[in-house]
Order: sequence, then C-alpha cells, then structure tokens
Amino acid sequence: MPLPEHILLTYGYLLLFGWVLVEQFGIPLPATPVLLTAGGLSADHQLSFTGALVAGLAACIVADSTWFLIGRRYGHHVLRILCKLSMEPTICVRRTQDSFSRNRSLMLVFAKFVPGLATLAAPVAGENGMSLPAFLFFDGIGATLWLCALLGAGRLFGDALKRDPSLLDWAGRFSGALFLLAIAGWFTWRLYRRRIVLRNLVKSRLEPQDLKAQLDAGELVYIVDLRHPLELLAEPFTLPSAMHFSPDALAARHTEIPRDRDVVLFCTCPSEATAAKTAMALHKLGIERVRPLRGGYDEWKRLGFPLDEVPPVQNVVPVSRVS
Repeated sequence: MPLPEHILLTYGYLLLFGWVLVEQFGIPLPATPVLLTAGGLSADHQLSFTGALVAGLAACIVADSTWFLIGRRYGHHVLRILCKLSMEPTICVRRTQDSFSRNRSLMLVFAKFVPGLATLAAPVAGENGMSLPAFLFFDGIGATLWLCALLGAGRLFGDALKRDPSLLDWAGRFSGALFLLAIAGWFTWRLYRRRIVLRNLVKSRLEPQDLKAQLDAGELVYIVDLRHPLELLAEPFTLPSAMHFSPDALAARHTEIPRDRDVVLFCTCPSEATAAKTAMALHKLGIERVRPLRGGYDEWKRLGFPLDEVPPVQNVVPVSRVS
C-alpha cells in the first residue's frame, strides 16, 4: 500500500492531528500531502471527512492560539525565531505585518493559503493587540476553509478513483515516490533561496562597532530604519539620526538618497534579511555605498550603543503615504 495511505490507515486521526500540529507550529514539514490523502480515503469511507476536518481544525487552533499568546508576550523576538524555522526570512515578517495593517480579519481568513503568512499570522495578531475571541473566530474560519480545500481536493480524486479504478494502479505506483520527492524538493528550494540571500549578505554587511566609530568621528552617514511601523509601536527607539522608510518606499525615492556618504540599512529580521534584500535593490539602482548593519537594531541595542526616541509622527514615513 503506497505512502501515506498506509500510515494514515494505521494511525488515523491522531497522525493527522499531529502532522498538522507540527506544521502549524512552524516546523517545515508540509501537511498538504497528508490532507489530500485523508480526503481521498474519505471517498471510500476508510476515514471520515468530518473526523479529518475536526482533527485538523483542532491542531490549527491549538498551534495558532499558542503562537498568539506567545506573540502577545514576546513580540517581534518570536517572529525572528519563526522566520528562521520557515527558511524564508527575506519577506515573511514584513509581508505579514503589511497584511495585518491593511485588514486583520481578512489576513487571518486567507493566511494559511499564502506561504510565509500561515505561521506568522498568529503571533503578529497577538503582538498587535487583537482580542483572543476575535482572533479565534477569524482564525477558525481561515483554518476551516484551508482544511476543506485540501480535504475536498483529495475527496474529488477519491471519487474519480471510484469511477475509474484503473487510476489506482497509476496512483499506487507513483504516489509514494512523488510524496517523498515533493518534500525533498520543497526543502531543497527553501535552502537554496536562503543560501543565496545569506551569501550576498555576508559580502556587504557592516559591523555595529564600525558604524559607531564612524558616528563618533563625525562622519556623515545616512542611516535607514527599515522596521515595520508596527514594531515602532512596541519599541519607539531607533539609531541616532536614522530615517524610517519601508523597503518599497526607499526604493521609490532612491533619488533622494545621498551618494556622497555611506548608506546603512537595518531591520530586526533574521540575518538582516530585509536590509540585505533592500541593499541589493539599491545597488541595482546605482547606489554603491549601501550596506546592511550586522545584527540590526537588536545587536545595536544589545551593545548598549545610543538610541534616539522616535517621535509619534515626524520620523515615521507610513507605507500608505509613499507608494
């Protein structure tokens, strides 16, 4: 019997619950093949569609509510950890925060369909003060839609098998290999993207001590704070004389960036990913003296270097004002 049918029939709803729970906690182990298989097995009543839905929904609620409460307590620090687990650190935090800023309820409903948003949505909602009942309501709707879509797709395939049993020979011959190949390919692609970003980052990043020495010597440095505005609400401090821009806004206004001094970018992303990506984009626009700050805001703060308080409006350039 091909994988993962044999495993599902042996361990049933407990395996389904555990597999979805592991993925929703941020471990990069895709649950899609298992949910599709469970939907297919429900066509022959070997598994209950409703039972599979309840098991998956319970796993989503347990994982998401846990991350919601952790996000409420620990803020962006937990987002850094989740980005490292996701192996896609370049956009995950900012994309989730942008989506949450535009429409928090809609973001929660569709987050599980979007790579990079699924795990981050819950802690971002907790960090930014959403009430737990509202979170559970919209997150439950989103989880139900996601599970029904995958289980339903599997059920349709199972119905096709009932009408044409010859499809089972093809599926049985290749499903196990395709299942393993899909997981291996998924891991390989994520690792490849991460390696490329980190390789470019290492070549150009600036040490905090070097930036501090430049500032102490009175050198002119154009410092850009790339953190999301939501992060400034929780921690309203920045590096001395830093300007605040979103990455897109900075690229759109690149003609305003001085060319006669170093341009230093910082964020709170794992491995300075947003700063590195923005630096590479500015290089393509002809700005040569641009470098991400190693360790970003957190490393500068850890070293005890001076910080400026961020006024409520003056230093913040909201994304909506520059598009």
